[in-house]
This record gives sequence, structure tokens and C-alpha cells, in this order.
Amino acid sequence: MDIDSIASDVSTFVEQQIVELSQPWSLYQIAMIVGLFLLARLLASRVEGRLEERARRIKGHQGLLRVVVALMRRTKWILFAGFLFIALTILRAVTWPSRSYLISIALSLALAWISVSVLSRVIRNRLVARAIGMLAWVYAALVILGMDAEVAAFLDGLSIELGAVHLTVLMVIKAILLLSATIWLAIVTGNYFDERLQQSQELTPSIRVLIGKIVKIGLVIFAGAAALSIVGVDLTALTVLSGAIGVGLGFGLQKVVSNFISGVIILLDKSIKPGDTITLGETFGWIRELRARFVSVVTRDGREYLIPNEDFITQQVINWSFSDDHVRLDIHFGVSYDSDPHLVSKIAIEAAMGVARVEAERRPVCWLTAFGDSSLDFVLRFWIHDPQQGLTNVRGKVLLALWDTFKEHGVKIPYPHREVIMRTETGA
Repeated sequence: MDIDSIASDVSTFVEQQIVELSQPWSLYQIAMIVGLFLLARLLASRVEGRLEERARRIKGHQGLLRVVVALMRRTKWILFAGFLFIALTILRAVTWPSRSYLISIALSLALAWISVSVLSRVIRNRLVARAIGMLAWVYAALVILGMDAEVAAFLDGLSIELGAVHLTVLMVIKAILLLSATIWLAIVTGNYFDERLQQSQELTPSIRVLIGKIVKIGLVIFAGAAALSIVGVDLTALTVLSGAIGVGLGFGLQKVVSNFISGVIILLDKSIKPGDTITLGETFGWIRELRARFVSVVTRDGREYLIPNEDFITQQVINWSFSDDHVRLDIHFGVSYDSDPHLVSKIAIEAAMGVARVEAERRPVCWLTAFGDSSLDFVLRFWIHDPQQGLTNVRGKVLLALWDTFKEHGVKIPYPHREVIMRTETGA
């Protein structure tokens, strides 16, 4: 069937419908449909306010509230469909069914619009939801009007040849709709599986993230391949195209691919995982999340750094909690030569143990390290098990504890002195 014959059939169908609509009972039905729509619109403007007040009383049921709001905003169409149903029932009881044909079609279209608009609320993106809702309603309208076969044949007649592939407009539309539906379903399924997987305590955080990413990517690829196969696209014909795309990605998106591969390597070797405290360059913080392209690192001041995965492979990374959460910190200080080094070592250890975050099981140590120019030099070493709570703050608390205990025991901390000698020359 060529395009000219299809266009002729569509033109003939339209002419027949125009003739049918010009009949008296058709005009009566059109007048009734318009009147019932205006009546439904008038009543809806008065009813929606009361329904909104009752809807606000719903607490703790977000899903139910969304459905109620979706229905409430379509009160006009619900009332219109109800009025059409009453009119259709009355007309079929008092006259021939053919004299209520248009009202039956209007009722079917109204019910289809209500169903599509409410079900599309499942999609959070408003633009996508409206587009999908409109396309679904147009298809339902074509089926209700009995024009789906003619329109499908017309779209199937619009085609081009791409090598061995016979591409039609109908095939493109089907591919877009099926790809959108299957990929959306794959993403929703992958997110649900990932949420359930993150609750598993038998697997390590890195393995949970890795499995979740593999499942998501696998579902999306499978959904795309399945949709193209259903439409009738020969996947083997896309081999050359996919090879060209792969070469283009290799040259144009090197960093993206490098970060993705680096992310997979990080998950496999378990060098970092969510919750680890790390230092990378000047950034010190704890890992919040591992993504396909970057790692989210939150610092003590609330900043969130999105560091590319490649940096964790090519640069030196300090993981404060890689195999053990315990971290040793050193504090260097000096006291005057008048002080007893044995007493200084003893009271420094006691001062450190008085700080809450210092580990009591691993007793701090204090060693005399050198006889300095103006002081006895010591190093105080102690352990903590929560580096994610910060390092500077615990060092500060230990230094304050040393200051207090040195004041209490009369231990002096030396500081440099400078002498300035001024000489004057006397004249001869």
C-alpha cells in the first residue's frame, strides 16, 4: 500500500465523519456534550475547594495524598465523565443506540484522559510525564475512533533505506516509546535492587556499591537491546555503528571512561569505601558515596568535594581507616632545662589520658628526643579510634591538657629571648 492510497483512505474517512456530524442527532449530541462539559466545569470550581480542605487532613500517607491530589485536580473531567455516563444511560433507554454514538465516544475519551493523566503522575519529571500522557491519550483516542490501523499504515509507509535497514516513521516511534518505557523500568528496578542491596549486612560496602552499579548498567543494556529487538531492528546491523561510537568515545571521552574504569578498580580492590576517612592532597574528610565518575568526600567544615575516581588511582591517598580505625598522633613540645624529664614524661602521659577521645587501652607514651638549644625536646604519642571526628580538635585538647598540667607542676615552656646591645661612639 503506497502513501497516495493511504492518504486517499484517510481523506475518505474524514469526509464520512463530516457527513455523519452534520446529521440532526449528531448536532444534538454535540450540544449535549458541550453543555455537560460547561456544567462540570462550573461545579468543579465550587467542589475543589472543599475537597482540598479534606485532603489536607491526610497525614503520614504520602502515596495516598498524591493519588488524592491527582484526582482532585481532575474534578472537572471526573464530573464530565459522570454526566456523560448518565446521559448515555438515559439515551440508550429511550432511543436507538446510534443516536448516542458521539456521547459514547466522548465518554471513552474522557475516561482515557483521566486514567492516563493520573497514571502519568508516577513519573516525577513533569515535562516527561505530560509528554508520555499526551502520547498515550492520542493512541487511546485513535483506538477509540477506529483510526489506529489507518494511521499506523500511513506512518509505516513513510520510510527510508539506510543500507540494509528499512527504517519507517512507525518503527522510529515504536522504538522511542519502547526504549523510554523499558529503560525507565530498568532504572526503577535497578534503584529498588540497589536500595535492598545496601541494607545487606553480609556484604562489604564496596561490594554492595559494585554489585549495584553492575546490575543497573546490565539492566539498562538489556532493556535497550530487548526494545530494539521487539521493534524489529537487527542488532547485528549496528555493529559498525557501535564500533565507530566506541572509537569516538575512546578519543573524545577519555577522562570520563578513565574515571569510570578507575571507579570499578576502586570497588574491586577495596582501597576505599563509604565511611573511610581519607586525605588526598589538601582535602581531609570522610567518604560519603562512591559514584561511577567521582567520589563524594565530606570535610569537617561541611564542604562536599566531588573528586574524580582517577585521582584515587594516580595520586597518593592516605586512608586513615583502611584496615584499622586506630590512628596514632604525635605532639612535639619542649620544656626548660630546669625541669625534671622523668616528671615531664609522667605528667604528659596523664594529661593525654585525661582527654576523652584518647584510647586508654593503648597507653600514650612520651619520649625525650633531643637536648635542644634552649629546651628539652619531647614527643607525646597517643591513639584515637575515630579519625572521622577530626584530628585538629583532639590535638588541641591534648595541648590544653599539657598546658594545665605544666602550670600545675611548675614546668616552664621556654621561648626565645633576644638581646639588643646598643653602642655609642664618643668623640675624640
